[in-house]
Amino acid sequence: MRPISQNHRIFARTVAVVLSSLAVTALLSLMSAGMAQTTTASNAAADPNGSSVNRKDLPAQSNPRVVPDNYRIGPSDLLAINVWKDAEISRTMPVRPDGRISLPLIGEVQAAGMSVAQLQAVIAQKLSAYMSHPEVNVSVQEIKSRSFNIIGRVNKAGSYDLLRPMTVLDAIAEAGGFQDFAKQKDIYILREKPSGGKSRFPFNYKDVIKGKHIEQNITLEPNDTIIVP
Repeated sequence: MRPISQNHRIFARTVAVVLSSLAVTALLSLMSAGMAQTTTASNAAADPNGSSVNRKDLPAQSNPRVVPDNYRIGPSDLLAINVWKDAEISRTMPVRPDGRISLPLIGEVQAAGMSVAQLQAVIAQKLSAYMSHPEVNVSVQEIKSRSFNIIGRVNKAGSYDLLRPMTVLDAIAEAGGFQDFAKQKDIYILREKPSGGKSRFPFNYKDVIKGKHIEQNITLEPNDTIIVP
């Protein structure tokens, strides 16, 4: 046999290295393709018709307003009323100043003073004269009848829902406390009088937190406005 020359040995080693590199490249390509398929599958969700929908394309779902079960609907509250399989009756509407709403077929309905469950039952009972077993859902979209305002030198001035008993101290905490240079001794609350006009109640924060004149820490009523100079 003819001995293998040095050039042949070098050529054989080169071929082996090239083949090994090609094998590694092919393996990495297969692994990348598998990871891409896994990612695509994890981002897809099947719809009722069996097609796939990419999760990142789905709209974000907003959290509905959480209203206590014992909340009483008031004038100006915005209600969403849905009657199953009846788009003509379903609608979003505010409660009128007289506390009533008006719906097709059944006309005027008293809403103010009722809980959501009570209003649902009343609407369903009235609709039962026109349809069999109506399914009614009522939700409060915006609470406008029970709120207070806090303005001036607080960190988060604005209008806040009054869904539970709150005092002036509670309201200040809800508004994130005071800004610099707030006149904490000269705070006051404006409250609408039934006969018209407004009543003014002083609130000395520094005294109240020391236990003095705690009667100034009044329980808020709807439409109260707290002014922090």
